[in-house]
Amino acid sequence: MYRIAKATAIILAAVFSLTVAACSPPSAKSEFAGSWNVADTAGMPFQITLGDDGSATADRSGEAMVGTWKEENGAAVISWKDGWTTKIVKEGDGYKKMAWDKGVPVDGPPSNTSAAARTP
Repeated sequence: MYRIAKATAIILAAVFSLTVAACSPPSAKSEFAGSWNVADTAGMPFQITLGDDGSATADRSGEAMVGTWKEENGAAVISWKDGWTTKIVKEGDGYKKMAWDKGVPVDGPPSNTSAAARTP
């Protein structure tokens, strides 16, 4: 009988913990979520939007870009469906965008860099 009571108490504690976790507010919003003004390899401005759900979109010269992003080591790392990778990082008082072409390793020099500014 003692084992049944102990097992029941453990199960109830687990259910309570899961219920509290499910009702807790979501974690703090990433500093990177939102829209960013950046420039492409030709210096033409475009906007990247990073969703709270990990989605990434951009419209560069009429080209709709779609991908996903996550925060890694203080940077927003965007993986685009076309194979490019973009990072937005805090640099001093501002932000910087770095992009690597498909197949170019992100531990090497970027294919493109520009300033990145959050849109209001």
